[in-house]
Amino acid sequence: MSMKVAFIGLGVMGYPMAGHLANAGHHVTVYNRTTAKAQKWVSEYQGHYSETPKEAAKDADIVFMCVGNDDDLRSVVYGENGVLASMQAGSYLVDHTTTSAEVAREVGAKAKQQGIAFLDAPVSGGQAGAENGVLTVMVGGAEADFGVVQPVMAAFSRFSQLLGEVGSGQLCKMVNQICIAGVVQGLAEGLHFAKQAGLDGEKVIETISKGAAGSWQMENRYKTMWAGEYEFGFAVDWMRKDLGIALDEAKANGATLPMTATVDQYYADVQALGGGRYDTSSLLARIEALHKK
Repeated sequence: MSMKVAFIGLGVMGYPMAGHLANAGHHVTVYNRTTAKAQKWVSEYQGHYSETPKEAAKDADIVFMCVGNDDDLRSVVYGENGVLASMQAGSYLVDHTTTSAEVAREVGAKAKQQGIAFLDAPVSGGQAGAENGVLTVMVGGAEADFGVVQPVMAAFSRFSQLLGEVGSGQLCKMVNQICIAGVVQGLAEGLHFAKQAGLDGEKVIETISKGAAGSWQMENRYKTMWAGEYEFGFAVDWMRKDLGIALDEAKANGATLPMTATVDQYYADVQALGGGRYDTSSLLARIEALHKK
């Protein structure tokens, strides 16, 4: 069923996500802080662009957002030009940004006051997942609202799951990033060890990836890590933002995350090496830089 939707934020994730919605036959209006990006999107897909979030969201059945952080989210939701200034009661507001659970609950409460359903719906799968339409979506909100929005999100996702009330999607995304941090550090140390031992990296990975050591990170990143290439996905700067959110939440809920805190500091070392825009597999670059000292 075709719906009238708005998409706010055309970054490396939002741009292709909005494109999949248009290709699925929905009527899409986009907004981006840089208008040139919105104009480029319209030149590639069937749709329209607006100069403000408010204008884009007007009369939309569903408004999707994918921006940078908590403050970016507030800037496109609130105020005279925010989406809540024009959204109608009975419509749906869906946030794909990775934010704190706190801001998700805050926006959810504001939306509810206007009769608007809110779902926090961070995604996993990276730029490639967005471009190929195979993201995983972690959702917090009401079951009935999820039932309406899920078939529309299917345009850019392979799997979506309702985890609980508003904020639960963000909490699940924190678990995702916590798990990735440890896996990447382990892989970085393993590859470093293999190099030091004079082993053939290709043969080592071909052998151990078949067993319990195998992972998505190993399968997709070991070749570029071995070659010292780190331009293939989710940036260190973004990962530090996400790990910071998880560590803050852990202080609030009493969770103990020693490894996550350590790897966060390792990513700070990568930033200090000038690798803020490297992808997250660049933990190996940190080890090799220390080894050269």
